[in-house]
Amino acid sequence: MTQPRGFETLAIHAGQEPDPVTGAVVPPIFQTSTFKQDGVGGLRGGYEYSRAGNPTRTALEECLAALEAGTRASAFASGLAAEDCVIRAVCALGDHVIIPDDAYGGSLRLLRMVLSRWGLTSTAVNVGDADAVRAAIRPETRLIWCETPTNPLLGIADIPALAAVAHEAGALLAVDNTFASPYLQQPLTLGADIVMHSTTKYIGGHSDVIGGAAVVRDEELAEKVHFHQFAVGAIAGPFDAWLTLRGIKTLAVRMDRHCDNAEQIADALEEHPLVTRVLYPGLPGHPGHEIASKQMRRFGGMISFQVDGGEQAATDVCGRTQLFTLAESLGGVESLIEHPARMTHLSAKGTPQEVPDNLVRISVGIERADDLIADLVQALN
Repeated sequence: MTQPRGFETLAIHAGQEPDPVTGAVVPPIFQTSTFKQDGVGGLRGGYEYSRAGNPTRTALEECLAALEAGTRASAFASGLAAEDCVIRAVCALGDHVIIPDDAYGGSLRLLRMVLSRWGLTSTAVNVGDADAVRAAIRPETRLIWCETPTNPLLGIADIPALAAVAHEAGALLAVDNTFASPYLQQPLTLGADIVMHSTTKYIGGHSDVIGGAAVVRDEELAEKVHFHQFAVGAIAGPFDAWLTLRGIKTLAVRMDRHCDNAEQIADALEEHPLVTRVLYPGLPGHPGHEIASKQMRRFGGMISFQVDGGEQAATDVCGRTQLFTLAESLGGVESLIEHPARMTHLSAKGTPQEVPDNLVRISVGIERADDLIADLVQALN
């Protein structure tokens, strides 16, 4: 009987047994597009063509499924490719999706500028308010798309409550778990049907690979997602899958350091006279703190804050840091800073989902916390 294993152990071993031929401890990169068949239909290990399946990608998918307590995972070329595939697998012409009212700008762009052309409608709602979500449901609602924490306002949604609302309506709940990572939060164990990641971020962890993933519990739904992955073809390549697997091995230890640093930085920012508001679910005054305390192991490495002086002051802060690199993305070992209104969330400008122009978002890395705090203080001053 297989013994139960902890997260840290699964991150290193799930899907990553030593190679049976050579004994290689690290899974090989199967950099091949096709596989020799032993006669027509005689597949070795079930592999025929790397769009349909590749052993390196399989290793990654098995590991991700284990970490999210899911049945099956599918790895994609990017987080948005994963999101697009999930929506297409679940929804059809004329269906309706509920999304966060402070959703990631790329999600808004996908739904409003791409999928809307194919008859899909969406409504932006505060997903932290289950009653508001329930009120927004229509007969044609097929999917509630949730981020928690949200990007970039760090809102928190009650996953079990949203799952209940979705299932009452015959819809599914998908949770973008990118900000939390599976180490801090496992939405499938809380009632969600689908969990999605931009593996580019904390899972990869080193700002050197683009990728995405979708993990599900239900076998029939898993097969639908897998079919769309195969049919559309936005798969993770073998080298990208290998890099992502390498990052996963240290996910637990990295996330603990991200959280340690973020907690200290959030406290320091709250004390700064030029910071008007700090958005971090680890702070007791955060409106989602109580729920986050129940469904998250810790509170993550992402912080947003608003500064006195409007947009110019916010962009000045972004331009003056020395250790925080001005760049989009997040979740790497190095600290990043950005101005959402003019960078990651520019596509929301002029819409009800427009973010405050004095908002700064930071991805707290694993450098020494004192050095990071000093860098932010000098930038603010």
